[in-house]
Amino acid sequence: MYAIDIYAEVRHAVLVERRSMRATARLLGIDRKTVRKILDHESPPGYQRALPPRRPKLDPYIGIIDRLLANDARKPREQRRTARQIHEHLVARHQFDGGLTTVKDYVRKKRRRLNTPAG
Repeated sequence: MYAIDIYAEVRHAVLVERRSMRATARLLGIDRKTVRKILDHESPPGYQRALPPRRPKLDPYIGIIDRLLANDARKPREQRRTARQIHEHLVARHQFDGGLTTVKDYVRKKRRRLNTPAG
């Protein structure tokens, strides 16, 4: 991924100064194919994962966590479980051996998607 300033330099050299793509590539020390790709996009395209991240310890418990969060969504805010309480529940009742941070990260993202306030 190239910095935005490289994008600006390439676009300026080719579109404003009317340099050829080959001359621009030589001037900036990048490949001609890269110059073509930069000209195809006004701004750098964002990174997108090909596959969702693997969570081998958490994946078998996602259904349980989702059920707990769905049940909590109907309760008053003060009565909802925190991510720490969910982790403790998984450890005590389901022999979960993953870390608290793994659960916290998943719960935070899930609550954002559900648009429910974090407890």
